[in-house]
This record gives sequence, structure tokens and C-alpha cells, in this order.
Amino acid sequence: MPTSPIFVAHPRHQALGLAVLRIITGVTFAAHGYQKVFVYGIAGVQGAFTQMGAPMPSVTGPLVACLEFFGGIALVIGLLTRLVALGLAVNMLGAMVIVHFANGFYLPKGYEFVLMLFAASLTLFFAGPGSFAADDLIARRA
Repeated sequence: MPTSPIFVAHPRHQALGLAVLRIITGVTFAAHGYQKVFVYGIAGVQGAFTQMGAPMPSVTGPLVACLEFFGGIALVIGLLTRLVALGLAVNMLGAMVIVHFANGFYLPKGYEFVLMLFAASLTLFFAGPGSFAADDLIARRA
């Protein structure tokens, strides 16, 4: 009995799905990183991380800001996807544990949004960038 195309994922459709997930996740992280670096500034981020109880805020604040900004751009391009996605997943896990769990599940202060970014990052870590990514082009050339 033939299988309906609705229930079977074609490899090209999977690649498109990964591209959508990777690009939207990347844009989201890049926007939050941009805000931390260029709107709040490094001193503002360090102050916020201090108030939130983050460990070593003078180190973790700028590190997170740069990871989110440059890592988000890297995800959009599909460059170093698995490495960046792992870093962003660890970042979101830290945000959940240090800040958001105490505020419950729902926004505006809960962990639901951070959980989604964690899940998206883990998915990209395990599945990779897909074929519409710089990583794939580099792998094909090698």
C-alpha cells in the first residue's frame, strides 16, 4: 500500500524545515545579542547579570552577549552550526536554571520562551544545519 506524502518527510522538505528552524532561531538570538551589546552595552549587561545572580557577571555577561549576537548570525548562515547550537543550548539552560524557573512557566518572566530556544538549539545540535547551509557547502568541498 503506498504511503501518503503527507506522512513521509522527503529529504528536501526536511532540509527546508531545518533551514527555517535554523534561520528563525538565529535571527532571534542575534536580535537578543544585538540588544545586549548595542542597546544595553556591556556594562549594562554585567549589571543585569549581577542582579540576576549569574556567576562571574563580568565574564558571563559579555560572553553571553557575544555568543547570542555572533552565534545567531552564524546560525542564519549555517556556519559552525552544531558548535554554536550547543553553546546556545547551554546558555538557555543556564538562563532557565539561574533566572526563569523561579518565575514559573508562563511569560513575561517564566521559562517558556527560553525552553523553546533551548529545544530549537538542541534540535540543531543533533540534526545539524541541513543542506541549505554554509556548513554543508564546506563539507561538500572537502
